[in-house]
Amino acid sequence: MSFSTFGLSDEIIRAVTERGYTNPTPIQLQAIPAVLVGCDLMAGAQTGTGKTAGFTLPILHRLSDKSVKGPSSGRPPIRALILVPTRELAAQVEESVREYGKYLKLSSMIMIGGVNINPQITRLKSRVDILVATPGRLLDHVQQKTLDLSQVEILVLDEADRMLDMGFIRDIKKILALLPKQRQNLLFSATFSDEIQSLAGGLLNKPVKIEVARRNATADNVTHIVHPVDRERKRDLLAHLITQHQWSQVLVFTRTKHGANKLAEHLVASGIPSLAIHGNKSQSARTRALAEFKTGSLQVLVATDIAARGIDISELPHVVNFELPNVPEDYVHRIGRTGRAGAEGDAVSLVCVDERKLLTDIERLIKRELSSKVIAGFEPDPRIRAEPIVNGSGGGQRPIRSGLPGLSGHGQRRGQPGSKAPAARIPMAGPVGGRAPALHRSGGRGR
Repeated sequence: MSFSTFGLSDEIIRAVTERGYTNPTPIQLQAIPAVLVGCDLMAGAQTGTGKTAGFTLPILHRLSDKSVKGPSSGRPPIRALILVPTRELAAQVEESVREYGKYLKLSSMIMIGGVNINPQITRLKSRVDILVATPGRLLDHVQQKTLDLSQVEILVLDEADRMLDMGFIRDIKKILALLPKQRQNLLFSATFSDEIQSLAGGLLNKPVKIEVARRNATADNVTHIVHPVDRERKRDLLAHLITQHQWSQVLVFTRTKHGANKLAEHLVASGIPSLAIHGNKSQSARTRALAEFKTGSLQVLVATDIAARGIDISELPHVVNFELPNVPEDYVHRIGRTGRAGAEGDAVSLVCVDERKLLTDIERLIKRELSSKVIAGFEPDPRIRAEPIVNGSGGGQRPIRSGLPGLSGHGQRRGQPGSKAPAARIPMAGPVGGRAPALHRSGGRGR
C-alpha cells in the first residue's frame, strides 16, 4: 500500500515521495484514514513508528481542503494546535509540518521556551495555520494576550504520557478551556495508564483507538549487555570501551544533569570528543550539540532522559546506560534509540552494586535476563557494599535502596545531585524512520 491510497493531495504525496517514503508504517495505516474523516483518535505509539507523519499528513490535507471556507475577513486564525512536552520535539514536529506541507499554502510556527518571546509575538501577527507549542510558553502568550485559540479546529496532544509525567496536566487543562468545544482531538501516548485514560475520557469524543506496538517491547535486533563495574570506575570503563572498540557515535545516559556534565568532562580529558545536553543547557547549546552528534562530528553525547528525547538517528549503533534509570520503562525508551529501521544496535549498561535491584526491575519488565560480562581489568570489588541511590535532586529526599550483593559500581551518595527519571515512551522501529520528520526529536523542559 502506498501513501497515494489514502487520497492525500498531490502536493503532500510529492513532498512525501521526495523524502524517499513509499510505504506507510502500521501507525500511519491506521491513523491517517481516521484523522482524514474527522474522528477523534487515541493512539498508542512510540518514537520510531512514524507517528508524527501519522497525524501531520492528514492534518495538512484537511486544512488545505479548498472546499472548507475560512473566515471572510480579519487575520486567518490558528486552525491546528499541536501540544508537545519538550522543545526539541516541538522543533521536530514543526519541521515535519514544513517538510510535508512545502507545496501547500499553509503556514506553521513553533512556540517554545528558552528563547526570546518577542520574535514569537511578531510572528503571531502574520498568518499561522498550524501552531506547534510547549504548554508553558503557550500560556505565557495567553497571559500576554498575544494568542487567540478560539478557532482551533484540530488539537493534537503528542507524547501525552510524557506531558503528564512532567507535570503539565494543569497547563493542559487551562489550554483546553481556551479552545472551542467543537474540534477534532488526537491523543498520542506510549502508554494507556489510568491517568491517560482519565485525560482521554474528558477530552475525546467516541475516539478511534489504535495501538501498534506491544508495551515495553524491545527491538529484536538490539544486543543487550551488562558490564558489572565498581561505581568509581565507571567513567574509566566507558572511556576504555569507546577507545577499545572504536565506537564512533555513542549516546550515553545519566540520571542527573551534574552527572552528565562530569562524565562529558572526563571523556574529553580522555581524548574523546563529548558534550552533555540537559535542561540547564541553553536551547542554542542543546541544538548545536544535537546537530553535531547527528552529523557524526561529535563522538559522544551524554544526556539525561528528558533532553535525549530529541535524538532520532536511523543507524545509531551504541546506547550506553552509564547509570540505570530509576524507572524501568525508561530503559526500553533509552535503548530504543538504537536498532531502528532494521539496523543492528548495541545497548550497553554499566551496572554497579547499587543498581542491582534496578537491573532486576528492568529484566522483569522486559521479561528477559540481560547477558552479563565482566571486562578484564575492571572486575568489581566484592567487598564494596551497596549504597542508596538518591531519588531526586538531593535535599532530604528519600533514597531508594537498589543494591544487592554481587555487583559493584556507581551510585549516588546521600546528598549528591540526583534526579528522578520520568516514565518514558517505548521506541519502536518502523519503515518511516531515521533523520526525516516522520519521526520526532525532543528533549528538555517545555517551558
